[in-house]
Amino acid sequence: MRKLLVLALVGLVAQLVDGSLGMAYGLTSSTLLLVAGVAPAAASASVHLAEIGTTLAAGVAHWRFGNVDWRVVTRIALPGAIGAFAGATLLSSISTESAAPWMAGILFTLGAYLLVRFARPLRTDRIGGRLRGRFLGPLGLVAGFVDATGGGGWGPVATPALLVSGRLEPRKVIGSVDTAEFVVAGAASVGFLIGLGTEGFLLPTVAALLIGGLIAAPLAAWLVRIVPAQLLGAAVGGVIVLTNARTLIRSAELDGPVRPTLYALLAAGWLAALVLAVRALRRTRRARALAAEAASASPGTPAGATDAAPADVSAADLAISGTRHPR
Repeated sequence: MRKLLVLALVGLVAQLVDGSLGMAYGLTSSTLLLVAGVAPAAASASVHLAEIGTTLAAGVAHWRFGNVDWRVVTRIALPGAIGAFAGATLLSSISTESAAPWMAGILFTLGAYLLVRFARPLRTDRIGGRLRGRFLGPLGLVAGFVDATGGGGWGPVATPALLVSGRLEPRKVIGSVDTAEFVVAGAASVGFLIGLGTEGFLLPTVAALLIGGLIAAPLAAWLVRIVPAQLLGAAVGGVIVLTNARTLIRSAELDGPVRPTLYALLAAGWLAALVLAVRALRRTRRARALAAEAASASPGTPAGATDAAPADVSAADLAISGTRHPR
């Protein structure tokens, strides 16, 4: 009973992080199961079965809070399901540990890019543009495959790529990725069922993770709506960098004082990026406040003009604050 309560708490924390950052449910839960001695295929299978329920709850919550772009969901979910099914059937028979350092290197690079991007004032001249299907399709395919074979990875692959594109508000990136993951988790579970049979699923573990995730899903969807995107992007970048640095350091077999030194340097870089993100957020908000005051003081200002910011600051501030464009 104590172990199940701990797993439920892990599921709650993992879903809270996943729903507000668009990643980490599978990585957190799978890591715990592997530490407990569960086989990689069984760990990934159990986590994905639990994710069917948690991602459904998360998707509904994100939809209610207006965090979902359904065009992105429909174009990324089906390729993601195909990739997840293929990855699940493959993991059921072979190990993919040799591919981990290569994928970690790619994700580490994306995370570092996000830290640099969100440490500076956001350029949002492309916000609202259309993400092409030829970009979303391959992205979903790769993210789904990595997710099934690694016990987690849909968010760490899909979320950074969509954030880097700059064409979608961060809160909608996270909401859309979480909503599409319902289809991905279902396809992965079917693949594991075919490859492992019902004995491949640890049902008590699935139930504990599911309960914790269901409790956290609505709160996470609310948090992503109010947390400033500037800070959210920096937080996502730091999570990706530190998570994948662990894999890279282990694969390089770095021991002694080198390992803690590298972790300390990465943590310091993450902290510096967060500080710069806070400063950029404050500068943008001050600029918008000053522009609004100037517009309200102008004698020829049209009615309702004070509700909108000038073109050079409105888009950035709206994206940073996580609010919608005024209608």
